Amino acid sequence: MHANMRYYSGAGAKELFDMLEARKAGVETAMRKTPNFVSYTLIRLGAGGVSITVCQDKPGTDESVRIAGAWVKENAAGITISPPMVSEGPVILHLR
Repeated sequence: MHANMRYYSGAGAKELFDMLEARKAGVETAMRKTPNFVSYTLIRLGAGGVSITVCQDKPGTDESVRIAGAWVKENAAGITISPPMVSEGPVILHLR
């Protein structure tokens, strides 16, 4: 498995996470389209937040970045958002 983490802070991060929370169903629909999807988590952190996507492989997580970016561009066009810091790597342990 492979995971990526997108950390949103700075300009627009709080507004983005307020909107993501209000539109959870739309976010879920978009992210479930990710190839080889395993899980997706949104975590609010003060004035921003983190999203974590786990897929069976790296191409899936790469596509999740594209899907998330397209969703944000389409649904949060009125919010000026600093680009997220993206980290990724192989999953060592995944518990459910």
